[in-house]
This record gives sequence, C-alpha cells and structure tokens, in this order.
Amino acid sequence: MNIEVLAETAVDDVESRATLDKAMRATRMIFLVSGFAMASWAPMVPYSKARLHLDDADLGLVLLAFGGGSMLSMPVIGWLASRYGNRRVISYAGALMGVALPMLALVPTTAWLAIGLLYFGAMLGAVDVAMNAHAVDVERLKGHAVMSGFHGLFSLGGLAGAAAMSALLASGLPLLACALLVSLVIAVILISQQASFLRTARATSDASSAPSFVFRLPRGLLLLVGALCFVSFLAEGSMLDWSALLLREFHGYSAASAGLGYACFSVAMAIGRLSGDRLVARLGSVWTVRAGATLAAAGFLVSALLPWQTTALLGFVLVGLGAANVVPVMFSAAGRLPNALPAVSIAAVTTLGYAGLLLGPALIGFVAHATNLPTALAVVAALLLLVAASAKVVRR
Repeated sequence: MNIEVLAETAVDDVESRATLDKAMRATRMIFLVSGFAMASWAPMVPYSKARLHLDDADLGLVLLAFGGGSMLSMPVIGWLASRYGNRRVISYAGALMGVALPMLALVPTTAWLAIGLLYFGAMLGAVDVAMNAHAVDVERLKGHAVMSGFHGLFSLGGLAGAAAMSALLASGLPLLACALLVSLVIAVILISQQASFLRTARATSDASSAPSFVFRLPRGLLLLVGALCFVSFLAEGSMLDWSALLLREFHGYSAASAGLGYACFSVAMAIGRLSGDRLVARLGSVWTVRAGATLAAAGFLVSALLPWQTTALLGFVLVGLGAANVVPVMFSAAGRLPNALPAVSIAAVTTLGYAGLLLGPALIGFVAHATNLPTALAVVAALLLLVAASAKVVRR
C-alpha cells in the first residue's frame, strides 16, 4: 500500500512539474507576443499620419488615446482577472488585441483612429495586467525569481515586432496585408499556448462570493510600490521621448544618428532583463532594486552632464542595464502584498506606472523649459536615487 501511495505521489509530482513547465512556456510566449503586438504599431504610425493628413500636434493628441485606453482598462481588468482567472482574461483580451492592428490600418478618419487606439491600448493593458498576475503565480510555484526573464522576452518581442513590421512594409506589401500577417502570428501563438496557462490562476471559485468591482485609490505599501513604478516608468519614457533630442542638441549628433541613444538603451535593457533572474537570485530583490536604480541614476548623470559623445551612449547603456530589473521586481512585490489579490495589486501599480510613462515626459519638458534638458534629466536621476533609498519595500 505504501508503495502504491508513493507511486501515485511520484506521478502527481511529475504531472505538476509538466504543468508548471507548460505554464512557464506559455507565460514566456504571452510576454513575447505582447511586446511584438505593441511594437508592430510603431512602423504604422507614419502611414496613418500621411493617410489622414495629420500634423505633428494632431498626431500627438491622437496618440494619447493609446496610453489612455491602457490606463482606463487596468483597474477593471484587475478585478476581472481576480474573479474569472488570468487564463480567461489573457485568452479573450489577447484575441481582441490581435484584431486591433488591421482595424488601425483601415480607419478612415482621425476620430476613428483615436477610437481604434483607445481600443488597442485597452486590450494591451488587459493582457499586461493578466500576464503579470499569471507570472506572479508561476513565480510563486517555481519558488525563485523568474519575472525579469518574462519582461526580457517582452523587450525582445518589441524589437522583433518593430523589425518584422518594418520588413513587411519595406517588401512593398499593402499596409492592411502587413497588419493581417502580424495578427495571424499573434493568433497562432495565442491558440497554441491557451491550454497551457494555469487553470488555478487565483480565480474566485464561487462567483457569488467574489468581490464586486469598486475603484479605490491605492494606499499604504501598494501606493508606495506604485509611486516607485511611476518613477521607473518615467525614466523609461524619458529615454523614449528625450534621448534623441539630448544627443542632437547637446552632444552634436546628426539627426539621422540621434536614434542611437534609444537603441543602446533598448538593447541594454533586454540584456539586463534576460539575465535578471540570476541577478535577483544572487543579490536578492532589495539589492537588485537598490543597485539597479543607482546605476540608472548614474547613467542619466553621465549622459546629461558629461560633454563627450561616447559617454552619452555609455550613459544610456547604464540606464538600460540599471532600470531593466526594477519594474519586474516591483511587479513581483505587488503580487505578494498581504491582504490583496495579486491581479488587483498589479493593476494598481501598472496604472500608476503607465501614468509615469505618459505624464513623465511632459513633466520633464516643463523642467527643461524652465532650465535645460540636461538639468531635467538630472532631476530624473535624483528621483531614481529615491527609488534606491526605498528599495526595502520589495523585501519578501
């Protein structure tokens, strides 16, 4: 009898490991495909601008709908994922996300473009919350850090999505055909991985006892983690919106080569995240955030305050390496907060993070207007040092 029990336990252990391995693979793929889908939109922007005859100001206003859709959907998605499970939200929102790109290729007016971007942002935000909550569940079952690796695959997906869409457009295919091909890739990946997501993704088993949706502002530790995410996303957004201008106006780069700064940052961040799980295992969560935020702050100061061209690019590399694992560790910390559902907590900190991504570059612009851009980026460095000083919040 004891032998039979041991045999059944061994079989259960093997099945559990196999299920977890499949869930790991599915989580990696959804992070990859999310980055792939988001970045595929970037090469389509000039086509939409030309087709709808938009000037820069009009385009800037329309693009706000993308981030706005994400921020509006996240609090609701946190509740839905907690009630119905991350697996369902990822499956449905992922399918709806894939429809957005062909729709954006067809929109006939500026108003419809704004609606399409609002929809696309909402679906991406839904996938973002559910996949991070699912990643927290996988990390908990694995028993060691895996979140940075997932975010590294998101970065790789972003590089792949931009490159793939650019290559398709360069081949001469119509914009709609390119968007449909990208959507087909997204659909194939989602369908192939759907059954591998964890079924017990912290969904409430009894729908009647599930909490009703009520929007509440985060507070306590959740608010602190969200504020730190705000700063971290602000730093990433400043790289996207201000790095080329810094190289062009303060370091003498040509307009054609000013994009090298963001490329250096992006590659360094991808490398940092793909190696981040080993770093967290060696240093621990607190020191990963502390050292990473400090290194990113140093990178901003090197880029902003030293006059040489090579040091500017070196600074962007330091920012990418330093900031790479701060947000993944923060998301893991949010998912472990006591007396809170992981999906709801992650929705709150992600919403605050996206606020930093959207509002941060504008705030930097105001500071730069009052002083200059290097000074404004030095302020970002000071905020990152505050993140480093607050790193104990992520302690397990």
